[in-house]
Amino acid sequence: MDGYDKGSGGGSADPDEPAGSAGPAGFSDADEPDRFSDADEPDVFPDPDGPDGSPAPVADPPRPVVAPEPRVGIAGLPLGHQIAAAVALALIAVAACVHVGMLFLHVAPSNTVTKQHGDVVDDWIYPEFEQNWKLFAPNPLQQNVAVQARAELRTAGGGVRTTHWYDLSARDGAAIDGSLFPSHTQQNELRRAWDFYVGSHDAQNRPVGLRGQLSERYVRRVALMRLDRERPGGAGDHIARVQVRSRTTNVRPPKWSEEKVSTKPTYRTLPWWSVTSGDMPLGDGAGVGTGRDAERDARGSER
Repeated sequence: MDGYDKGSGGGSADPDEPAGSAGPAGFSDADEPDRFSDADEPDVFPDPDGPDGSPAPVADPPRPVVAPEPRVGIAGLPLGHQIAAAVALALIAVAACVHVGMLFLHVAPSNTVTKQHGDVVDDWIYPEFEQNWKLFAPNPLQQNVAVQARAELRTAGGGVRTTHWYDLSARDGAAIDGSLFPSHTQQNELRRAWDFYVGSHDAQNRPVGLRGQLSERYVRRVALMRLDRERPGGAGDHIARVQVRSRTTNVRPPKWSEEKVSTKPTYRTLPWWSVTSGDMPLGDGAGVGTGRDAERDARGSER
């Protein structure tokens, strides 16, 4: 028998068969130790691509932790304060809408609302929010109207002297010009007084009804108070009569306009009005200029 039988564990009976052949030391290829040591083993790098050839997922770098930004404005307030601020803003918005609506009804042409609620609109507008124009007005104001006044003085020596004309409207305009908070009196008192007079008198300056007489006394007192500020007389002089007139001048048209208007002023002169004790400032009955001067002189004599 052959010394290398099958099943004896000695390998194949065919010496030419490569697989399973024994080595010089009697070991088979299967039992041959590793030819490479751990030091000689080549490095193995992972494949950057996945099994299907797609790029392998790359882990995102850690994101820095960002602190939340502090809330500003109303959002930064406590809840109770936010509610109060929201209510205040809502009230302001409602008041603004009501004010704009009242102004629109005031300047708009006569309509059903103004006929039924005209008193409510007037109570809201006057006196602080008066508008001197009308919406869709066909004839806006194209004239400058100035109110002027002069006085007749009784001098301390018994003579009579007439002052020059004082432009009361020009003084109001100078006080308003450049003022951030102009006085309502400077803006409207004289103008409204003159409009009141013109609307209640005819072309011959005759009063129409009781309103005409009332407007006449009103204009006389306004003129007397304004003249008192000017101090027209000297010591011992007092105002016996006052006279008022208006100076009306057309507004020049723009340069590009072909309209031709006359710029020559026209005057409406009222008759002389005698000053009574009821017309004096504070109703003291003393003549303008005389009362203050006499009081000052009396104080000086007492000293």
